[in-house]
Amino acid sequence: MASRRNLKKNVNYITGKLFAECLINSMYVPGTDKEKAEKLMGEVLKMQDEFISRISHTEPGNVKGFYKKFHTDFNAKLDEIIEGLGKLK
Repeated sequence: MASRRNLKKNVNYITGKLFAECLINSMYVPGTDKEKAEKLMGEVLKMQDEFISRISHTEPGNVKGFYKKFHTDFNAKLDEIIEGLGKLK
């Protein structure tokens, strides 16, 4: 199992890239709905806070199940945000 520190770094890296993508779309891609982009950036920041907090508070006794659920939830939220990026126009 990876350390929690590395997992937090990975979450921060991925959310940072998603945030940057939203920002680039809102500023440089013509025809992008800026309000939707700002809302999506807010969702990315909330996602980052939520998942970093979840890493810090691991359930005692069910560590494997906790991290399986964490990865499933994280990937589902990533898919949702990436789908939202595609609908910014």
